Amino acid sequence: MIERLRHVWTRHRVKKSAKPTAVDWRVTIKRRVTVTAGLLGLWAVGIEARLVYLQVIDHADLVKRADRQQMQTIPLAAKRGDIVDRRGRVLATSVDADTIYAVPSAIDDEAAVVAKLCDAFSDCTKSDRQELVDRLKRQRNFAYIRRQVSPEESQRIKALNLDGIDFQKESRRYYPNKELASHLLGFVGLDNKGLGGIESAYDSQIRGKEGKVLFYKDSRQRAFNRFERPPTTGSTIELTIDEYLQHIAEKELRAGVAENHAQSGVAIIMDPHTGEILAMANEPTFNPNEYRDFPESDRRNRAVQDLYEPGSTFKVVTASAAMEEKVLPIDTLIDTNPGTIKIGSRVITEASHHNYGVLSFADVIVRSSNIGAIKIGFKIGTDRLSEYVQRFGFGRQVSPDFPSENAGIVWERTKWTDSALASVSMGYQVGVTPLQMAAAISSVANRGEYVEPRVVRAAYRDNRRYEVKPKVLRRTISADTAAALTGIMEGVVERGTAKGFAQIPGYTIAGKTGTANTLVNGRYSNSTYASFVGFLPSRDPKVTIIVMLDSPRGANGHFGGPVSGPIFRRIAEATLRYLGVGPSIDPEPPVLVARHDQEDAVEGDGSAQEAPIVNVLVEAPAGTVPDVRGLSARDAMRKLAKAGLSTQMTGDGYVVSQDPAPGEPVDNHHVCRLTLERVSYHVAGGAQP
Repeated sequence: MIERLRHVWTRHRVKKSAKPTAVDWRVTIKRRVTVTAGLLGLWAVGIEARLVYLQVIDHADLVKRADRQQMQTIPLAAKRGDIVDRRGRVLATSVDADTIYAVPSAIDDEAAVVAKLCDAFSDCTKSDRQELVDRLKRQRNFAYIRRQVSPEESQRIKALNLDGIDFQKESRRYYPNKELASHLLGFVGLDNKGLGGIESAYDSQIRGKEGKVLFYKDSRQRAFNRFERPPTTGSTIELTIDEYLQHIAEKELRAGVAENHAQSGVAIIMDPHTGEILAMANEPTFNPNEYRDFPESDRRNRAVQDLYEPGSTFKVVTASAAMEEKVLPIDTLIDTNPGTIKIGSRVITEASHHNYGVLSFADVIVRSSNIGAIKIGFKIGTDRLSEYVQRFGFGRQVSPDFPSENAGIVWERTKWTDSALASVSMGYQVGVTPLQMAAAISSVANRGEYVEPRVVRAAYRDNRRYEVKPKVLRRTISADTAAALTGIMEGVVERGTAKGFAQIPGYTIAGKTGTANTLVNGRYSNSTYASFVGFLPSRDPKVTIIVMLDSPRGANGHFGGPVSGPIFRRIAEATLRYLGVGPSIDPEPPVLVARHDQEDAVEGDGSAQEAPIVNVLVEAPAGTVPDVRGLSARDAMRKLAKAGLSTQMTGDGYVVSQDPAPGEPVDNHHVCRLTLERVSYHVAGGAQP
């Protein structure tokens, strides 16, 4: 009994002691599950937060990094549009050139590859070799070897068949006439961006739209695919200049600078009625195909960037103001005795230390009297003279086609002292560009209307021609004042400072000489700016021409008349001949000859006969293309053969047009293309437009 009680008690104690053990186990499990669930929850929240950050916040950056790792985009420069002259002759164009590049990740032995490349180039220096080796060791997916190489270099590299070396086409700017109009055209860098002249001013239109080359790469950064979107061609720009007149201006200017031992020179030919610049020459010049080989000073367009004191050419402005404001009658006598004048403490003398005595108003300009101009200037006064200086376009940019154009230097009227008024009256203490002076004198030729100078005639986009219209900005003087001033300027050439230097037999010329000492370190030196500007024929102007030489030191001296006048004359003679402008003094009447060419007049069955053609017989100057318009095919061929030209003809009947035009140099052409039509009446030998 006692044993049984002990057994029961023992079982009771065991059950009592086992109950809390079971409770502790469940609590432990519950706690562990809770902790584990919490940790898993935190882990999930962290993962989600990271995913949100990567896919939302850092998404754009990761996409860019992935693109950089998986693909590479290389821009392809667009093909620039052409630049042509007013007759469509190409002055600047773009040609395809091979650019050599490397995929460094595909090259095992960089030094060996560079050695073979440099052997093919044959002009690598030691530093060039080392630079190429370093470039290939960077393990990039693309590296330029050499851009826009010559066809010979391209062929030699292709023959090597090197792994990791490839080619792509780029557009290279090419100027077929080399130095011709180089300052006007400008030049283009390796990145196909215009760096000067029209190439820079109209870069956004000429450049076109870039293309792209897309490379896809594998996990080892090896290119395995390529996609190319070709670039588009830019707009073609048609200039106002004429290739032949540009050639004449540059040739005569170059000869004049050499003859007078001048530092530099500028010549401009301009249409005074439209503002079109027919030629703009600078000396020294440069070849835009190799522009890096020339100093920056040779690449400057001095016609619009360099300032000079115009000297006596500026007296045209002084005379215009006096005549327009009627402060002095044109028959007024002006006493210039004794050849000097004192303004404050300053003594001013005539340029040639001459005493002209008493001069008429007109002769003050004709003989270029400084004392007379100063006295006229004081009659006008500061306010009115400064107003006319602005009217004639000085102190501001005058053409939108030259963003780098120098605005010039003109004093504010509030700062004009008596000494400044005297200086400006005779063309000192005012800085102008040759283009500004040509435009100012053109307004006199254009009966007092100032037309904006321009060098862009039209733009071609999407097979359409967008023409730039002439723009009359303002009136400088009245038509009556312009006519009277023209007569005075004719006297400069006929009996004044340009007599014997700028005259052309058979033509009336209105012009003005100018001589001004150059400033060196704030002081006037013995060197001068020698210039001549004029328009012709004076009563029916076709062109305005300015010639300016810096620091002439030749046998002709340093004055504008003997230095720049002969250059003006030679340019003007060739221009008149090329444009077909007949003499304005006692012109000979044309000889009219009626021709009845039965053979050429009968067509087909012989029933149709044309009326006789009236032909103006004008002999072409030696060495130039004769005018054969209005002649039969047989007569035209004979005349061209005598000039050394062969003939290509289209159509039948009589010549209605020819290319090249009459008056162009024969040396520049071998074939004359004629267009013939059956016409009832035609006059040949007329002036060219």
